[in-house]
Amino acid sequence: MGRYVDGFVLPIPKNKTAAYRALARRAGRVWREHGALAYCECIADDVKPGKYTSFPQSVKLKRDEVVWFSWIVYKSRRDRNRILAKVMKDPRLASMMDPKQLPFDGRRMFWGGFKAMVDL
Repeated sequence: MGRYVDGFVLPIPKNKTAAYRALARRAGRVWREHGALAYCECIADDVKPGKYTSFPQSVKLKRDEVVWFSWIVYKSRRDRNRILAKVMKDPRLASMMDPKQLPFDGRRMFWGGFKAMVDL
């Protein structure tokens, strides 16, 4: 069975990148403690609007925001489901579950689970 990856893209206000980075570090530690193989959060450095679609267009990026592209790696989808259930119940992340406490507009975030097809 191949690895499984959760990927997500979200817009972060530029003046809240430090707050989001702190939140991501906390979340990453929790995910890793519960068994995730890798946790990576990336800030856009070279992304431009495209003719039809792009990272900025996908989240309806505003002038004062920056795109973050992130992923979490697991051994399998089964492992991901087990780990995610534990993470969602972890009290250290309770504030992250309240949309009013988040340093971004969660309505413009998108995510999905992916089976790894090439894993070198």
